[in-house]
Amino acid sequence: DFLERITIGNIEDNMDLLADCDWIAEAVVERLDIKQALYKNIDAVRKQGSIVSSNTSTIPISLLVENMPESFRAEFAITHFFNPVRFMRLLELVRGVDTRAEVIDCLDAFCDQRLGKGVVVCNDTPGFLGNRVGVYAIQMALHTAFRMGLKPEEADAIFGRPMGIPKTGVFGLYDLIGIDLMSDVAASLVSILPEDDVFHDVSAEIPVMARMIDEGYIGNKAGKGGFYQPADAANDISRKTLDFDAFEYREFDPAKPRCAVDAELAGDFTLLLEQDDKYGQYAWEILASTLCYAADLVPDVNESLVAVDDAMKLGYNWI
Repeated sequence: DFLERITIGNIEDNMDLLADCDWIAEAVVERLDIKQALYKNIDAVRKQGSIVSSNTSTIPISLLVENMPESFRAEFAITHFFNPVRFMRLLELVRGVDTRAEVIDCLDAFCDQRLGKGVVVCNDTPGFLGNRVGVYAIQMALHTAFRMGLKPEEADAIFGRPMGIPKTGVFGLYDLIGIDLMSDVAASLVSILPEDDVFHDVSAEIPVMARMIDEGYIGNKAGKGGFYQPADAANDISRKTLDFDAFEYREFDPAKPRCAVDAELAGDFTLLLEQDDKYGQYAWEILASTLCYAADLVPDVNESLVAVDDAMKLGYNWI
């Protein structure tokens, strides 16, 4: 029955279908030039009073609506749904300088009451809140693992459930999202964050990852795999891990550091921090840096520390 509510179309042949829409949500590729060109086409057909929003994850409104008429800017906002939308509750709602208050109130109420989303209102700053903190933490975990010489299995055993983070860990998450896509997200943040932002300290390209992208080892969506090569039971192939030096897959090491097992069983991440070894150091560097970075975003991104917690719980499934 719900299928009857859907009318399909494309942005080249069917723009006229938008004329009757109350809310037009744009979710095209994260390129400013493409988005800006689309907005001009949307504005030419949309009805007065309709809301237009972008699902961008990083680009500020001030750039999105640059050179757009005041009437468009007044009815434009960012509605950043976290992926996969059917599972992740977080919706970052961002208001521009010219966005009418009624537009934000309408989107806030509808997305909360009708869509069941956890709405976090953010100021118009690069990366907003969830990805600003989350991508920093992921990049911190990634770069620290390479710097300390940790194997992907070791790093993911720590930066996972023992720290109240989903079990994919950092290398597994890169594979899940796509190594190429995550690299693009990091590059996008680099291009728009202030020069003194500490994100730049963990944004440098890692040579082996550049090679992986060039040769098609970009994660789960590719047949070759990424940091991990998935198991193939039908062909009796077990899960494997990329050896960075040899640049070939080796057997996956299922053994977990004892401190990670203890912390996960106890539900107490502080057990990791008590370890006087590389695993304790790894956990401490990530946690301390991420907490300091997140706290430093208040009040510029949002005036509340609670909003930071809400964003990470609802958007990244951090406990």
